[in-house]
Amino acid sequence: MDVRHLAARAVARIGALRTRIRRIERREKVAFGRWIENTNNLLHLSILLIIPVLIAGVTLISNSVSTLSFLLFPPLASGSYTLFSDPEGRYASPVKFVVALTVGALCGLVAVGFAGWAYGPTGTAVVHPSAAALAIFLAGVTTWALDVEAPSAFSTALLTLVTGDVNPEEYVVSIFFASFVIAIAFTVWREQFYERRAEYLYGTVRGDDHVLVPMRGETATQTAFFAARLAAAHSAGKVVLLDVLPPTPADESDANSDAEGEADADLDAETDASVERLESCAHKLRTQLGVPVEIAVARGDPLTATTEAAANTNSDLVVTPYEEDRGLLSDYIRGLFGGSYDTVAFRSTGETYRWRRILVLVSRPGDAAHAMIDFATRLAGKTGSVSVTTCITSEVERRPAESKLANLVETADGNIETRVARADVTGFIASNAATYDLVVLGSSGDRSPASRFIAPPTFERIREIDCDVAVFDRGH
Repeated sequence: MDVRHLAARAVARIGALRTRIRRIERREKVAFGRWIENTNNLLHLSILLIIPVLIAGVTLISNSVSTLSFLLFPPLASGSYTLFSDPEGRYASPVKFVVALTVGALCGLVAVGFAGWAYGPTGTAVVHPSAAALAIFLAGVTTWALDVEAPSAFSTALLTLVTGDVNPEEYVVSIFFASFVIAIAFTVWREQFYERRAEYLYGTVRGDDHVLVPMRGETATQTAFFAARLAAAHSAGKVVLLDVLPPTPADESDANSDAEGEADADLDAETDASVERLESCAHKLRTQLGVPVEIAVARGDPLTATTEAAANTNSDLVVTPYEEDRGLLSDYIRGLFGGSYDTVAFRSTGETYRWRRILVLVSRPGDAAHAMIDFATRLAGKTGSVSVTTCITSEVERRPAESKLANLVETADGNIETRVARADVTGFIASNAATYDLVVLGSSGDRSPASRFIAPPTFERIREIDCDVAVFDRGH
């Protein structure tokens, strides 16, 4: 084996290794992007990255200014955590944060003056119990009266009593300026990133506007209207109607020219009929919804042809009619679920072409939940309503469930309500579906096969409900 052959093999192996590493990097990047779409994960990551930097900045300043006390940091750290961990909560006001810490320090300063007046000069390490009690009492009364109650106010009130070599007055001033810096950083983060996180993080808000619709079955037209309304909500929206015809039969070696001509004529007639059907539906979508529509006709295996058409038309969402085979999802839908593209299997129950009242069922936070809410708000528009609901089994789950739903809908626009129902999800849907035009729920694609075997997905248990159903599966 010569040197050139060995070198070629080495280069090929290096190239294959590089391709594998890039594939792993892309997969990990996608996984991280979906992990951070969970608001709780985003908040924890922000706390880990931002608060240490802020405290380090204050430390840097304190090291260069001898009059600043290290006792600044405990209330600043705890107060910063309170701000960033719950940006929309009770204590998430930057103004209240600054006022509460400063008022607490002022109350401590009053207690220091009282101790000096009542007991005379004492060592810096000695704190009279009456001074500590007075500091806490004044902090409680003052923050209550000013409506700026915050846990960190009580810590600054006590720490002012033990400022060491730093004058208590200087400590109060330093608390004000340090908390002011933290408040500015929090305000910028919340307004420029956290409240706009849907623009940066949630994939379906930025994409899923090129929609491919396989025109299969009797409800293909309703499905096309459903897809077109999703696409029309984005200015760059586009719909591609796809018809997949049976594969062309292989020419037989002994076929004569006349038979070949007849076969070609039949294939052309079949293609023309398909194009005519697609164009008729496309015309309705263009005139009624004003959305750009293209058509495509392919031959071959339906699943393979659909995937190839999605790639060729630059589609990022597939909306297909719901199909079952002997009570289970058809092989075609199963192939699309778990594939490369976001997919919606739409089950139509009538001639509905407008969905104004929409129920979204979510079980856990994440990218799929955000996508379903995004789709629902697109369909409902400005005049419709969306109910984002989760079901619980006991009352101890209610508060966490309410917080989860609040985080999910926070970035969505439109008329949205949240609802926590203590009920079995199947029974809840059966009891409430009649009041909605559409139920949106997930495909349970993130569950293990064993879990789905023990408890079948919800959409497989709600066959007899009086409204349309959209089953969403996040592409991989």
